[in-house]
Amino acid sequence: MKILMVFDFDHTVVDANSDTWVVRCLPDKTLPGSVENSYRKGYWTEYMGRVLNYIGEQKVSPDRVRSVMETIPFTAGMTELLTFIAENKSAIDCIVISDSNTLFIEWILHAAGLQAAVDKVFTNPAKLNELGHIEVQCYHSHACGQCPVNLCKKKVLELYLSLQSDAGVEYEQIFYAGDGGNDLCPTSCLRGRDVVMPRKGYTLEKLLAKLEGQEGNFSVRAKNIAWSSGTDILRELKASMQS
Repeated sequence: MKILMVFDFDHTVVDANSDTWVVRCLPDKTLPGSVENSYRKGYWTEYMGRVLNYIGEQKVSPDRVRSVMETIPFTAGMTELLTFIAENKSAIDCIVISDSNTLFIEWILHAAGLQAAVDKVFTNPAKLNELGHIEVQCYHSHACGQCPVNLCKKKVLELYLSLQSDAGVEYEQIFYAGDGGNDLCPTSCLRGRDVVMPRKGYTLEKLLAKLEGQEGNFSVRAKNIAWSSGTDILRELKASMQS
């Protein structure tokens, strides 16, 4: 039986938000107020559609956007962790569930030569339209009241596990590494032998701490181990493989 490693992307695999990093490709590296102030809570993907459209209107080429995205820094220890996963595919499956988009994640992983580590990426689909501008769409629609309208990570994870199970793949253990509020929902489908790994000092760690000892509908059975660098996750992964 294999181990499944699940990653969020922004502030987890990379040490920044890829969606806000993209603004660096603009000549003055800032958005006009009309675009910047148009965000509505829970509707980030729609907002990013306006950001990317504005970037296209400024005649910034997709190649320029790509070269800027390739400069985003990986979180400390993540390249070593992903390299280890790529070298141990017989024992570890690895997926990314992210609120970024397909182009950004693909470009960033390819530039670092780390795409072999990741079996599947579940994120908002992005493409170049007929004008050569980047367009982004919502990943799916769902009925979860906790998550942003475009993506419920729990729904994605449950569907992936169900399809894997149908194909005869069961996981001995699941590790889930993330940082944000939208990483809380999927932790509720983890089992007692699984591990949720919130990034130290970030929202997910605080939300999990709040839930501890609370009675309610939402419960997390998985072991909770916080991390600061990819090295911390790698240590847990290796220990699990040796046990």
